[in-house]
Amino acid sequence: MSASFPTILALDFDGVICDGLIEYFETAWRTYCQFWSAPSQAPPDDLAPRFYQLRPVIETGWEMPVLIRALLQGLPEGEILQEWRAIAQRLLQEADLTALDIGKKLDQVRDEWITTDLASWLSLHRFYTGVVERVRSLVTSSVQPMIITTKEGRFVSQLLQQQGVQMPEQWIIGKESKQPKHQILRELIGRAGTSVNIWFVEDRLKTLQLVQQQTDLDSVRLYLADWGYNTAMERETACRDSRIQLLSLSQFAQDFSAWF
Repeated sequence: MSASFPTILALDFDGVICDGLIEYFETAWRTYCQFWSAPSQAPPDDLAPRFYQLRPVIETGWEMPVLIRALLQGLPEGEILQEWRAIAQRLLQEADLTALDIGKKLDQVRDEWITTDLASWLSLHRFYTGVVERVRSLVTSSVQPMIITTKEGRFVSQLLQQQGVQMPEQWIIGKESKQPKHQILRELIGRAGTSVNIWFVEDRLKTLQLVQQQTDLDSVRLYLADWGYNTAMERETACRDSRIQLLSLSQFAQDFSAWF
């Protein structure tokens, strides 16, 4: 393998490997109903498509029910895209809630669903074409895949196992690590030494930009997954950035030489 190719391929999970939009919305709605009153147990017909459209603003799970709150309050989608951080904090304060409150309940709702009806929970996840096969092939190759995600690692393990992908527990770094992704990358380099060559594939532009700001991570090659939860404007920004490369799904499935 060429020295210019990765020794570690670091991958986000949601929006890179797995499309969990349907499950996100259902879990978020169930959690929303635990904190805010809803006129019906069934969400409005137009709510899910609007939620899907705004998924790029979400960084961690607790924000999902809050996004539903913003939509049901009638906040303009453009305002949500531009001012999400401030909006989310304001909605938390209005409800006298914390991110921890909502995050714990969200995980509880998901845990109960998995315990009582695992098949239906698994069925709401879609894996992007060719990605599972590519990851499965890497597990037994000279390139080590690492999943770095804000999702609970145990949920990631269950979903991968259902697809026949067996990854060592230490190769999945989830929300429980309580560290930003740039710090996780820093620790991977620290453990592996200077000979490590990390490529990082993420669908969230802001996450890549945070890595870019860390001068000690200049050696990490950065890719924005154009099939994930990002906007046309974010993809255009990546195209103009000399450090961040836009990666297509077809490129991902090919040999690393096609990624340049």
